[in-house]
Amino acid sequence: MTLDELLTPADLRAALEADARTGLTATPKWLPPKYFYDDRGSRLFEEITRLPEYYPTRTEHAILVEHAEEIASVADAEALLELGSGSSEKTRMLLDAMARGGRLSAYVPVDVSAGALNDAMAGLRRDYPDLVLHGAVADFDHHLDQLPAPGRRLVALLGGTLGNYPPGQRQTFLSSLAAAMRPGEAFLLGVDLVKDADRLVAAYDDSAGVTAEFNRNVIAVLNRELDGDLDPDDFEHVALWDTQNEWIEMRLRARRPIVAQLAALDLKVTFDAGEEIRTEISAKFRRSLLEPELAAAGLHPERWWSDPAGDFALVLARR
Repeated sequence: MTLDELLTPADLRAALEADARTGLTATPKWLPPKYFYDDRGSRLFEEITRLPEYYPTRTEHAILVEHAEEIASVADAEALLELGSGSSEKTRMLLDAMARGGRLSAYVPVDVSAGALNDAMAGLRRDYPDLVLHGAVADFDHHLDQLPAPGRRLVALLGGTLGNYPPGQRQTFLSSLAAAMRPGEAFLLGVDLVKDADRLVAAYDDSAGVTAEFNRNVIAVLNRELDGDLDPDDFEHVALWDTQNEWIEMRLRARRPIVAQLAALDLKVTFDAGEEIRTEISAKFRRSLLEPELAAAGLHPERWWSDPAGDFALVLARR
């Protein structure tokens, strides 16, 4: 069991400082969604995945249950590399299917959290004693070409994470991923599909208010990490569907005029009443547009699996 540390705590700190300084002085204001996921934010997101309104996680899980054997056969890989692996729970279906095919030799989980990786790898060590585990603490926007390659890989990006990228950044990421893969390696991508706007908004604005707490948790992260004095209760959770861009936006809207400090940055942050911070986009996809986008990046689509309702899809593309 090996863990490569490509991303240090100092790197994470520097990124947070740069993003907070740039995003909170921009017009309009913004913050990247990765700062949701401290320990509390990760627990809140796990709660979100079990809410009745939030269909993506259970739908992707059902597709994997139904098609993992076929995915493993088509991928024809020796190692599974998972970007943003977290707890690695859904991945076990792929690992089991690849193992039954007789080719699985290694699993490479990649995440920004060393703690999450160590916990996940410890559990996998017990359940897969003969499997080589080679994790990497990394930011896959910056370290794709440095990730382990213990055999021909199936690279997985599940959970609709690709939708957090605006189109230009998405194309840059996909092209960088293709450049970091070897010819013949496969890429398994989970994507949320365009559907009724009311269902989409409900998935990001649940009746129990869990997503609202998850959204406001980024304020707590700023306060803790950057010595801020913002009050999370001064911000209202907003989720809306952008018809033109076909994505959900999550925002935090100031309930009143605010003047706050981030002392670690020596930065004053001001909000007018009603002013917003965009904290996430979550793009939804159409097959007719996604497959050409993958091909343009050098990832040629081979197979597509979806649920009967057409809510979510897994696509396998080949470098």
